[in-house]
Amino acid sequence: MWHFRLWDVQDVAVFLGITLYMCHLARAISVHSPQRSFTRSVQEDVFFSVDITCSGIPTIQWTFMSGAVSRFIGTWQPGLHTNITDDYSSRVQAYDNGSMGLSDLRLQDAGYYVVTILEASGSSKDAGFVLKVNEVLYEDLQYLSVSALVLAGLAGLLMLTMWLLDKLYRKIVAWRRRKRMRENDATELQPR
Repeated sequence: MWHFRLWDVQDVAVFLGITLYMCHLARAISVHSPQRSFTRSVQEDVFFSVDITCSGIPTIQWTFMSGAVSRFIGTWQPGLHTNITDDYSSRVQAYDNGSMGLSDLRLQDAGYYVVTILEASGSSKDAGFVLKVNEVLYEDLQYLSVSALVLAGLAGLLMLTMWLLDKLYRKIVAWRRRKRMRENDATELQPR
C-alpha cells in the first residue's frame, strides 16, 4: 500500500511538471506596450514602443492595415538581420526590442499597425496599434493671416494715395481759381 501511495505522489509531480511546462510554453511570448493609440499630424514622427519577452530569439514582423490596403512593412531578428520593404526603408527605424519608429508621416499612414512575434518553436503573438494622422491646419491659417495682412497693407496704401491725390486736386483747383481771379481783377482795373 505504501508503494501505491508513493506512485501517486510521483504521478502528481510529473503531472505538475508537465502542466508548468505547458504554462511556460503558453506564456513563452509576452508583448507589453504603454500606448496603443496615437494621433499625430502630417510630417511628424511616431514611435510604436513595445517590450517583448520570450525564450529564444524572436522574429519581429510589422504589418500595416487600413480599410483599403494591407502592406508588409518589415521583419527583423534582434542583432541578426533587418529586412524593411522599399516603401518604408527611408522612414522606418527598427529596434532590437521590437519597437518601430516611423518618420515623416503622411495621411495614407493612418490605420492599424500589427506587430507579430514569432518564436522558433512556432508559437506567435500579435499586438495592434491604431494611428490617426491629421492634416496640418495652422499652415492654412498662417497663409490666410499673411494674405489678409498684405491686402490690408495694399488697402491702406491705396487710401493714402487717394488722400494725397485729393489734396493735390484741391490745390490745383484752388490755384486755377486764383489765377482766374487775377485775370478778372486785371481786366477790371484797366481804364476805359
